[in-house]
Amino acid sequence: MKLDMHCHTKEGSPDGKLELLENISILKQKGYQGMLITDHNSYKAYRYYKKCKEKPDDFVVLKGVEYDTINAGHMLIVMPTGVNLPILELRGLPIILLIEIVHFYGGIIGPAHPCGEKFLSICNTLRGRFYEHIYHKFDFVEGYNACEDADSNMRAMSLAQKHSLPCFGGSDSHKEDCAGFGYTILQEDIASETELIDYIRSGKPTLIGGRHYMHTTKAKLGKVNNVLVYSFWLYNKFLALFRRKARNFELMENQLLDSIRAGKRKDPRYIPLRDE
Repeated sequence: MKLDMHCHTKEGSPDGKLELLENISILKQKGYQGMLITDHNSYKAYRYYKKCKEKPDDFVVLKGVEYDTINAGHMLIVMPTGVNLPILELRGLPIILLIEIVHFYGGIIGPAHPCGEKFLSICNTLRGRFYEHIYHKFDFVEGYNACEDADSNMRAMSLAQKHSLPCFGGSDSHKEDCAGFGYTILQEDIASETELIDYIRSGKPTLIGGRHYMHTTKAKLGKVNNVLVYSFWLYNKFLALFRRKARNFELMENQLLDSIRAGKRKDPRYIPLRDE
């Protein structure tokens, strides 16, 4: 089964230019059987898709998110089918707490483009060199990202191999001309987020690859792109601070921290792991 495991949409990402249904059409034409929606801190596109009256019968659309941490760049997250955590739409959690929350509710998490742009990628964050001890907590690594150069992807795959983690591959598409540039091939078909999680946790192989997308903003701007990178860092810090009250409310209202520390699952939507 061939999937694009890193897709942004016009409906869910501020910088997304490609509508979800159009993306589906392009991927189907290119021989894909599914996609993972990974908008920035948002499930808007997936909610939109669920309301669509006409859905393709032969194409799987999975719910995911690309979460902006406060200290470790971007993370790709997939939660079990039916598990809805509003806090995953509120950027700014520290990486350790984020991993705890995702795993507590049965999800999987891995770094997006881990060796990519400064501040956006765990290896190139301010404290990235101190995070070596947490890699064993990840469930996968994005080993191929079509918007990253060959060196970045090679280092990402080496990172996954070093820590014995499976790889995701995806286009990281924001525009039409990038859709379907990256892929992940699974040995068997899956039809839901829970089935994808089970597949990854079972240790079954993934085959990744694609072709490099040459028209990224970084490629067009060259060194001037650094201005945008630092601007994004400030933007992310500001929004993380702005969302702090809402995050704390979610942590307390849903008793996430208390539940995790006590090992008690108070959310009835929690789906246990297969080995429980």
